[in-house]
Amino acid sequence: MRMKLGRPDLAAYADRFDVPPAAEGFSVTFLGVASLLFDDGDTAVLTDGFFSRPSLLRVALGRLTPDDARINSALARLGLGHGGRRLAAVIPVHTHFDHVMDSATAALRTGAVLAGGHSAANVGRGAGLTDDRIHVVTPHEPMSLGAFTLTFVESEHCPPDRFPGTITDPVVPPARASAYRCGEAWSVLVAHASGRTALVQGSAGYRPGALDGRRADVVYLGIGQLGVQDEDYIRTYWAQTVRAVGARRVVLVHWDDFFRPLDRPLRALPYAGDDLDVTMGVLTRLAHDERVALHLPTLWRREDPWAGLR
Repeated sequence: MRMKLGRPDLAAYADRFDVPPAAEGFSVTFLGVASLLFDDGDTAVLTDGFFSRPSLLRVALGRLTPDDARINSALARLGLGHGGRRLAAVIPVHTHFDHVMDSATAALRTGAVLAGGHSAANVGRGAGLTDDRIHVVTPHEPMSLGAFTLTFVESEHCPPDRFPGTITDPVVPPARASAYRCGEAWSVLVAHASGRTALVQGSAGYRPGALDGRRADVVYLGIGQLGVQDEDYIRTYWAQTVRAVGARRVVLVHWDDFFRPLDRPLRALPYAGDDLDVTMGVLTRLAHDERVALHLPTLWRREDPWAGLR
């Protein structure tokens, strides 16, 4: 824990919440932390789908279980499940609770497949998903879902990883936060038949050279805990993700306080665990020098991060 009190003021970055809104058709919707809905009107793919967002006290002292009311409310707002359009896949970027805890429930509610590593599969089994609804991915092997092609590349969690290791047995809720070990961490490359390409980097970790030779016009860049790293780490992280794939637009995710429910305005993580001001200072300079557009996403808004890119 750090001694600095308070939290960054998001109003200081109001001009960064300017990802172009989506017209009809293709959109990406930010849902807090690293939850993103990619939707082309025919097929939808969801990363994480973390909607329960239990309080810090519950996470620290209690056992966690998916909040059905919050999950159902979010899915209904998105038009998924219960008579809405079908979700093709839910993809946990790793298996800490703030990513995977609701993934299997979201898949159950919508008919989606849970796609990820062996740790994610054990979360799915613990929640009642049958094996025909679980897809254990093969690294670097493309996975087709409608007009989407997803490729999973092994990555690392940002240090420190408070719950390292893999999940070797089904996690049956209610369970402690420590049961949700990191498992396999992924860089997820999203390609669409329309020519749109994106990288979802859910955690601010990397494997040197892992993304060399890959290409993505847009990066959804996870920055949780990045602000407590030194500047050399932040610069290297940018180089190994954004620069490696030749991105022209970066949208920052995993900066919000995930102990706060989604029916309240988002706020930044407290200084005790992260420092968005440090992160924004370094990334703003890098983006300016390399002529990369840098943004923050707006909760629930259908956005088109490819708009305006030539």
